[in-house]
Amino acid sequence: MHILNQGENHWKLRIESEDDLWVLARLASNGRHLAMLGERRDTTTAESGSRAKAAERKKMWIELRILSTEYQSYSDILRVHGTIVQAPMDIGSHHTHLIEVGDDIELTANEPFPDFDATLLKDAIDSSNKSNIAVVVVENDEIILFEITSRGLREGATWTMRGGGKRGDVRTSESVAQSFQKQVAKEILAATSTELPMILCGPGHAREKLKSVILDIEPERTLRLIATSMAGRAGANEIIRDGLANEFLQDYAINKEMQLLEEVWARISSNGAVAYGQQDLARAMEEGAIETLLVAIDLLRDEETEIDGVMLSTWIRGLDDIGGKLVQCSTEHDAGEQLMGLGGVVALLRYKMV
Repeated sequence: MHILNQGENHWKLRIESEDDLWVLARLASNGRHLAMLGERRDTTTAESGSRAKAAERKKMWIELRILSTEYQSYSDILRVHGTIVQAPMDIGSHHTHLIEVGDDIELTANEPFPDFDATLLKDAIDSSNKSNIAVVVVENDEIILFEITSRGLREGATWTMRGGGKRGDVRTSESVAQSFQKQVAKEILAATSTELPMILCGPGHAREKLKSVILDIEPERTLRLIATSMAGRAGANEIIRDGLANEFLQDYAINKEMQLLEEVWARISSNGAVAYGQQDLARAMEEGAIETLLVAIDLLRDEETEIDGVMLSTWIRGLDDIGGKLVQCSTEHDAGEQLMGLGGVVALLRYKMV
């Protein structure tokens, strides 16, 4: 994300990555205004009796009052739906902005942006200097390509070898397996940048064979081999959760979130200094016991979520008074989904409440 202009309640931003689209989907909340260059059909120039859809589409600056956003995780388009409040025509009509990487947008709020939005924007700017990391989970008959971004774990392609290496003549099976790995290696290299750090992981020794195949094709690739106890998505999560690639991931938001959430699960299992559920959270805030509050990022922006009868986005302001820290957690990884299972809000405490 690149800031072109910034005020208390007005930001002009340039979208530079799919992660930025993910962030903007959280910032572009209902009631705010979003403006950018868009297209409308100019029916005023259409010949009498012609259909509106035959009218020429014209580019123009269109400002919307946001009604909703639509974004599939890690897709390349963010859809922002709203009503037109400023444009050369069609004031009051519905319109959808299709925002892509490279677009410039202006976001305006009715009041100064809250601190948690400013923090999210700052994190997006900081993460723009970090490259994503390719994680290839390797088994003898299945290889899955993932990409770790600053905010989540994205699954790419899956390659499966059916039958090879499991039955029949050993020499034939080995030949099939070698052919399978060679083909997959070519496709992985074609799908990833040379600068993208790559981790090969998984149980067994298949990852070592794939490393040899990849380096035969592209000797300049820098690869890291890591043994995991699990395969598939669980293996990719294990890399992050257990800190097996901290030299790559130590500054990534997803890594910090998962480490903190692992601490949450550990304290829950040992009946330690942790609080969840509205009653305990309210008490912890009142006592000043909260050291770190972990909140699901979308829940924080949900106007219907309350704690102790107060809207969550207002309630968290109490952290400033007690020196507590707020961590906005993505739900684009397994630990984030588990957080939602606890209600989406959990606190690591300075001491165990009795």
